Amino acid sequence: MSLLGPVEVRTLAQKLNIRPTKKLGQNFVIDAGTVRRIVRTAEPVADDVVIEVGPGLGSLTLALLPEVARVVAVEIDPVLAEQLPLTVAERAPELADRLTVVHADALRVWPSDLGAEPTALVANLPYNVSVPVVLHLLQALPSLRRGLVMVQAEVADRLAAAPGSKIYGIPSLKAAWYADVRRAGPVGRNVFWPAPNVDSGLVSLVRRDPPETSAPRKEVFAAIDAAFAQRRKTLRAALTSWAGTAAAAEEALVKAGVDPSARGEQLGIADFARIAEHRPPVETA
Repeated sequence: MSLLGPVEVRTLAQKLNIRPTKKLGQNFVIDAGTVRRIVRTAEPVADDVVIEVGPGLGSLTLALLPEVARVVAVEIDPVLAEQLPLTVAERAPELADRLTVVHADALRVWPSDLGAEPTALVANLPYNVSVPVVLHLLQALPSLRRGLVMVQAEVADRLAAAPGSKIYGIPSLKAAWYADVRRAGPVGRNVFWPAPNVDSGLVSLVRRDPPETSAPRKEVFAAIDAAFAQRRKTLRAALTSWAGTAAAAEEALVKAGVDPSARGEQLGIADFARIAEHRPPVETA
């Protein structure tokens, strides 16, 4: 099967009167070698159901279809959503029945919208919503066991950062609630049309159980948000509003076995889970 190259992508875009927009974070992959590398790195298996967010003109979709049982492509652009099945039917008619296109916002999809239970996420994600999309899908689709996403290089670094790093923060911690996250290689800007003004990176996600805790995920995430809203402050100070008072914040930290003078970037997801367990009850009038 011939994949889409620069000529095919531009010709198809012209036919559809498509001009990639920053609003939708559209940068179409025009290099067949890159999509083959993404599929190879994702290590799909024959019975995988892959969810692909932002398939665009179908460059990655065409490379995925021969390798998996089904691709569920979630596309927010109605013109692209309508065209994708036609492109697949033209270029890989024998694989057309493996494709499901869902015209929707990936930030609002749930299992009932997909008609399948995806086992893997493989996508070139729009830069402007990449972290929210990853976190939403990991939450909304418990069937997802692993993922490989292409995002802005800086975002890739933040998602995969370890405690103690200057770029470690909210995305690193919230992703770690769901999965082991690591960098899986760089991607240059010239494989896209239009070429972005930044490089990209691949991020691998492998689902694992969250830390054992009595605190709900929302409570753990609230503690993370509070700690990094004022990341230069000690946790005792940063968590004051979260706990109600500085003394209550210190008490929660001590009970969790965390130094009140530490800062958020020094802690792992299990630490924040313990802190959340000791949040003082909210007083109601």
